[in-house]
Amino acid sequence: MPRPRQPWARRSRLLIWLLPITLPLFFAALPPSSPGSPHPASFTLFESGQVRPLALDPDGRFLYALNTPDASLEIFRIHEHGSQAPLEAVGSVQVGLEPVAVAVRNRQQVWVVNHLSDSVSIVDVSNPRHAKVVRTLLVGDEPRDIVFAGPDRGRAFITTAHRGQNHPLDPQLTTPGVGRADVWVFDADHLGAALGGTPETIVSLFTDTPRALAVSPDGSRVYAAGFHTGNKTASLEGLYVTDGGPAAPDGFGLPAPVTNFQGLAQPEEGLILQHDGEHWRDPATGRNFDHLMRFNLPDKDVFALDALADPPVLLPGGAFSGVGTVLFNLAVNPANGKVYVSNTEARNDLRFEGGGDFAGETLRGHLAEARITVLDGTQVLPRHLNKHIDYDDCCDALPNSVSDRSLAQPTAMAVSANGSTLYVAAFGSAKIGVFSTAALENDSFVPDAASHIELAGGGPSGLVLDESNGRLYTLTRFDNTVRVIDTASRQEVAHRTLFNPEPGHIVAGRRFLYDARLSSSNGEASCASCHIFGDLDSLAWNLGNPDEEILENPGPFLDDDEPFPGAQNFHPMKGPMTTQSLRGMDNHGPMHWRGDRNGNNEVAASAQPDTGIFDERQAFREFNPAFEGLLGGPRQLTPAEMEAFTDFILEITYPPNPIRNLDNSLTTAQANGRQHFFAALSTPRNPAIPGSAPVTCQSCHTLDPQGNAEFGVAKPGFFGSRGLGVTEPTALQHLEAAQLRNLYQKVGMFGLAPTPPGILTPHSDFSHQGDQIRGFGYLHNGAIDTVFRFMSSIAFSEFAAPEGFPFSPAGDPARREVESFLLAFDSNLAPIVGQQVTLDRHNGAAVGTRIDLLIQRAAASPAECELVANTRLGSREQSWLYLVGTGKFRPNEHGKPSLTDAQLRQKAQAAPLTYTCVPVGSGQRLGLDADLDGCFDLSEEKAGFDPRDPASHPQHCF
Repeated sequence: MPRPRQPWARRSRLLIWLLPITLPLFFAALPPSSPGSPHPASFTLFESGQVRPLALDPDGRFLYALNTPDASLEIFRIHEHGSQAPLEAVGSVQVGLEPVAVAVRNRQQVWVVNHLSDSVSIVDVSNPRHAKVVRTLLVGDEPRDIVFAGPDRGRAFITTAHRGQNHPLDPQLTTPGVGRADVWVFDADHLGAALGGTPETIVSLFTDTPRALAVSPDGSRVYAAGFHTGNKTASLEGLYVTDGGPAAPDGFGLPAPVTNFQGLAQPEEGLILQHDGEHWRDPATGRNFDHLMRFNLPDKDVFALDALADPPVLLPGGAFSGVGTVLFNLAVNPANGKVYVSNTEARNDLRFEGGGDFAGETLRGHLAEARITVLDGTQVLPRHLNKHIDYDDCCDALPNSVSDRSLAQPTAMAVSANGSTLYVAAFGSAKIGVFSTAALENDSFVPDAASHIELAGGGPSGLVLDESNGRLYTLTRFDNTVRVIDTASRQEVAHRTLFNPEPGHIVAGRRFLYDARLSSSNGEASCASCHIFGDLDSLAWNLGNPDEEILENPGPFLDDDEPFPGAQNFHPMKGPMTTQSLRGMDNHGPMHWRGDRNGNNEVAASAQPDTGIFDERQAFREFNPAFEGLLGGPRQLTPAEMEAFTDFILEITYPPNPIRNLDNSLTTAQANGRQHFFAALSTPRNPAIPGSAPVTCQSCHTLDPQGNAEFGVAKPGFFGSRGLGVTEPTALQHLEAAQLRNLYQKVGMFGLAPTPPGILTPHSDFSHQGDQIRGFGYLHNGAIDTVFRFMSSIAFSEFAAPEGFPFSPAGDPARREVESFLLAFDSNLAPIVGQQVTLDRHNGAAVGTRIDLLIQRAAASPAECELVANTRLGSREQSWLYLVGTGKFRPNEHGKPSLTDAQLRQKAQAAPLTYTCVPVGSGQRLGLDADLDGCFDLSEEKAGFDPRDPASHPQHCF
């Protein structure tokens, strides 16, 4: 059992806050090198969330569908009602990486938003069989949606994050009060001659990264939604809690219970507070913490833009709050102009998982509620889709009537032309819900399985109504299939499965992340309730379980020994912790902030890779109890199901860092920060141990893009963590040294309560910072607002070590430089991955330098990407793959000569040529041989075979 808490612990924690031993929680060091893999896979999984993957042309003749895993736009001719084959495949064109939204501009053009490529592909569809990309626009980071609005619907509106290498403005990552969401607006007829086009304007939204768009019936107004917009919750560090009101019975300010069922006191962690409209309060006790919260959360969710203004601007007072925590999509009723927002509302203001026996409260099965929120004028009207659920009744066997009536993770929506019916795709339920809009708006609807359309495939993420043919089209992402629904019978009548390059284990394992009908008894909760599309939800949760016992921590540790009595083992009541991404977990050892999900808590010997605590597969299997204790399911997954889930989840990869230069270089500030970052401190890691090694940033947070490559692991590289634990003295807990690939995603919280003297620099600014967009920042609990603030601790100062920052304003420039380096931290993929540009007969001077850059990064050692070029002449798509070492491009037709760079560029005189940097290992598939059957695509096509069907190919390649 762990040692009892010492009486000096609470007082000492004020003096040792952010002690040098916590330096590793942010830092890592190694001479820089480029990402790469000795055994690159042909497919890289990003699990991008589709936003608008289907679109209908103005005449209802063609359906456009995005094939996200294949980076292509598929074109189907629509046959009239009664046809046995409603959809006929007539064309396919390669676009950018991870296309997630498509919009039809007119009969000649379709625009595609490429999430990973930070681009928009403009596709000429005037002849669908000869469809081709004619222009590539470059926009901000991770674009998600697109609509046309304004005069004659001639303006394109595109949502992006407020960052990215193609963004013309400073992202202001260290400036308080800056929105992290943008809407780029282009004049569709006058795109400009610049490299990636010239937007009319970029409208900033005061919210986190945006997602969905919608247009008013007359085209005069555009609605834009944030994605992770929050719910006015924020973290408060534990050392402040006793100042917030009456202390709990044991003298500590946390609300009861403060022990587990055995009476063992929990770590002295902080609180999740929520603003109730007037005050910052602890939801459990109602205590007021206004005097400690130095920022506001206005919780702006949906914004209205004047699309007719020149240039478009936000409408005065056109922001809606209280819409939801995570917003998926928007739809406008064409009859009355009301806006529908599909969303989930998180309940992270409440606590605990498990049965709730000792504490009397639990979040089991009730993490987030699936909703449609109606925006009616100035009114915000949330409608819980599953109001039939009795959350106190858990956890019945499946199937059951409650689950049958539920809809989970509502995404796409479609409204009938007369405005009377709303169709809602339930991504986590393999269903489409059908609602009377009047009943939805007045909240009189009754959840009923009879009003649902059951789908043969899971993950419906797009909806298009074809009322002239009495059909509804949906795209089921789990199996990459377009399905045709008869709206009268509400039955599927046909389907077209898209070519899918994903390995079988990815397809088989995806459902276990999202499928609420499998994972929860009530049909609403799944792992994706918090891990949105395999990432995070930008919140913190207190998911301790007072009904459990303390768990032994097997180590090994980075601290040489345990310096804080009682901190080593895992108490079941861990306090608030931010949701971690499910990206990039392979090769990074134990999971959870504390590493309490690890390879084996009982194995004495652990070694990289995959032995003991470093066995990521076994670590992920230890999440299986959450299916009962947190999601409220009637059972855990079977060993075979959990194995399939593990196979899938360990494939998800972090995107390239959008802050780092595209050539993978560092700015002067970042380079200076890196130099300081690498410097070893002379202070021993543990002063109590004679001969203990000095602290270095890399002692805990290893940066090695080739980490474990010598063992042939599937995904080599350490990016801030190699799976070892360190002591976190503010809470006397052990935490796993954190990976650092997504620090830029957590920007937006500014404002910290005054700390006791001597902890942070005397000149630290504790003034109220006004309105901010996030309530959770850095560290495991999200309580530290900025990286700069973290480094303002005396722990990193000249008093801790001669090489530390001056504990005065003189040290701030160096702190800023290290912060800039961390925000541009290395990731599994180089920054150039995904980037693309289109060359035509007119723009060689504008795009030539970017093509040079793409070639240089493909030719780097090791290669940072593989370079593919595509064009279309007539009905056939021609592609080339850059061959490192030869300086030439190999065509996708056997027997044809490779082309020099100059020869390939000359091809653009006949038809536009699009260059794309793809992940190392996927160039053969995307450039030469889509089905990897050994026969190149154009050769197969000319011989009458389907180049994307390995079962359809000649006996001998040409």
